[in-house]
Amino acid sequence: MPPESRLSAEGRPQAADRLDDDQYPAYTMGRAAELIGATPGFLRALGEAGLVSPTRSEGGHRRYSRQQLRRAARARELVDQGTPIEAACRIVRLEDDLEAALRMNEELRREAEAPGGNGERRGE
Repeated sequence: MPPESRLSAEGRPQAADRLDDDQYPAYTMGRAAELIGATPGFLRALGEAGLVSPTRSEGGHRRYSRQQLRRAARARELVDQGTPIEAACRIVRLEDDLEAALRMNEELRREAEAPGGNGERRGE
């Protein structure tokens, strides 16, 4: 949640702030399946494979965030290309890991190149 976010009297983010939150579980299973062009059964299979872990509403219904829908949509692309669902889930996880490592590498590079940063290579 961004630091400038406002909280309600109950200590929760206000509704307007949740609209921009990629982690907020805004989509029901039916709507999520419709958005990615899949079936609810496909989303359940992704949950069983551990690729997405939907939040449960007070009534026990699965709720998905935009980030989870992006991962599910990527898995669906791979499955549509003939990749088994377990392999598709593994590929999506590896892609996410690679993206995070590249982001971290870029941050470290910027820190090292910043004025006052230690831009020297080790061993020099």
